[in-house]
Amino acid sequence: MTSLSCCLLLALTLLGPCPAVARKCDLQGLWRNELGSNMTLSALDTAGTFSGSYHTAVAATSKKILVSPLQGAQQHAGAKGQPTFGFTVQWQFSDSTTAFVGQCFVDRRGKETLETTWLLREEVPFRRDTWKATR
Repeated sequence: MTSLSCCLLLALTLLGPCPAVARKCDLQGLWRNELGSNMTLSALDTAGTFSGSYHTAVAATSKKILVSPLQGAQQHAGAKGQPTFGFTVQWQFSDSTTAFVGQCFVDRRGKETLETTWLLREEVPFRRDTWKATR
């Protein structure tokens, strides 16, 4: 009787809840932020680089907002599959460039989220104006 209860306990342990398989974050595809901007990213090449386009919903300009190209690189994904990355956007409607850095996170349900920080550098006519050129 002891061996039967031991086998049953072992079987229940093996059939119990298993940790979810770690999902890896995939940057490729369409991303949309809470302000309505969206970007489309191509598949990563073997070096971890990618390209795409960015269409911002917010800009400090009176010019027509245009879709703008981006270029980036992803760090090799770690064991948790939540890699860091960076990309630049060359705005087609202004004399500025933005650099983004961030990390991709995957929650328990498999939802992917990008957390980013950015710096925008605007062209200024004189070096003395450089203090107001970066946001």
